[in-house]
Amino acid sequence: MKTHEVDLTNGNFYKKIFFYAIPLFLTAALQLFYNAADLVVCGLFGSGNSTGAISSTGSISGFLVQFSMGISLGANAIMAKCYGANEKEKGQRVVYSSMIISIVLGLLIATIGVIFADDVLELINAREEFIDLSTTYLRIFFISVPFFLIFNFGASLFRAVGDSVRPFIFLTISGVINISLNALFVIVFKMDVAGVAIATVISQFFCATLIVISLLKYKGFFYFKIKELRLHKAEAIEIFQVGLPAGIQNSIFSLSNMIIQSSVNSLGSSVVSGVGASSSIEGFVLTAMNAFGQSAMVFASANYGAKKRDNIKKVIWISAMYIILSNLVLGVIILSVRKELLYLYVKTQEDVIRDASIEAGITKLTIMMVTYFTCGYMHLCGFALRGIGKSTPPMVITLAGVCGIRIIWVYTIFPLPEMHNVFGLMISYPISWTITFTINFILLVYFFKKIKFDNTKNDELETINA
Repeated sequence: MKTHEVDLTNGNFYKKIFFYAIPLFLTAALQLFYNAADLVVCGLFGSGNSTGAISSTGSISGFLVQFSMGISLGANAIMAKCYGANEKEKGQRVVYSSMIISIVLGLLIATIGVIFADDVLELINAREEFIDLSTTYLRIFFISVPFFLIFNFGASLFRAVGDSVRPFIFLTISGVINISLNALFVIVFKMDVAGVAIATVISQFFCATLIVISLLKYKGFFYFKIKELRLHKAEAIEIFQVGLPAGIQNSIFSLSNMIIQSSVNSLGSSVVSGVGASSSIEGFVLTAMNAFGQSAMVFASANYGAKKRDNIKKVIWISAMYIILSNLVLGVIILSVRKELLYLYVKTQEDVIRDASIEAGITKLTIMMVTYFTCGYMHLCGFALRGIGKSTPPMVITLAGVCGIRIIWVYTIFPLPEMHNVFGLMISYPISWTITFTINFILLVYFFKKIKFDNTKNDELETINA
């Protein structure tokens, strides 16, 4: 099988980062498209409360899923470092430890999600008219999490050696299955939110199956044999040392979003639908920016392993340029057709409710598209710090800067009469991003200056060993 491996430590980084990030963006965009397809299909062919019911679950499912995604970044970074340093034996142990973690963690999250779905919905004050449908959707959705994790951990191993194309191909196939089943279950069988949730489970199963088959056939920097599958303590600890803070950081975003969602719920069902639709649309811009942020992590980690300090700085600045271009290009496109896009999500609502939903969605979209680059840069600094082995500091900063500021805002500024609206709530996002980015950037500069590689000594050692 062709490996599709890429040299991450030499060559034209402008070109390599771009072509590495594009499949990464398309992969994440397809995953978002699944969620968007759920909302659109239910909005067009489901019951009147379907869109709001699914929107109400976003912060909950995101909380646990984003945590597990953060752990997979640990596998991504450690494998990339092994690849840059050409440490094949250690890389092999990372492969097996990663897959064990994905299976165990996936089953744990699925169990928690199925058991406590209705309790958490009540905790965030989900509206009464949505809660039954939301609970049904969430419980079925969480069954897909083990398959989701197996795919993402497997994909992170391929991406660590420069292969971001293979995961995109697999997710494309899975996406076709997901959309086809959405149409079958909702339009033909009238299964409403349960139909789109079941479609998600089936499509994720196919995705996980494809990545496992590919791992079994792969004969590049690493290989995978089921009979050798076991947890290697040292490598598992390393994965968690990098991935756990990233997972906590991701969860913090989702936790703050759960608090925001509770506040959104207080503004009425039309606002819930409009804000949920906006979140689905703006997510495509965030995935584009994060694709370049994650690329920076992989390239930085590989060059950290290869002890090439100047390359680390170069890939960070190149990724920063691509991030602001992503926000500019995609933001202009979305804002130019924002009303038409939002209408797809809320078409079946009554005229008055639909207009209120679209107005709320436009308010949020406008704020996000104008300021989203600050979020992209905040994430970039976190990714870059993980690439050089510093995962805990950005987690701590994010805890204080994002979650802390938003919680304070919700309980102090938002209740004010003139701020108790969609704008007054959503403006907390760019404020928290800007503050957190500034602190993370200072931190990145500090740790980067402390990087010292004694390349001469290493070259001499290699000569002696040879």
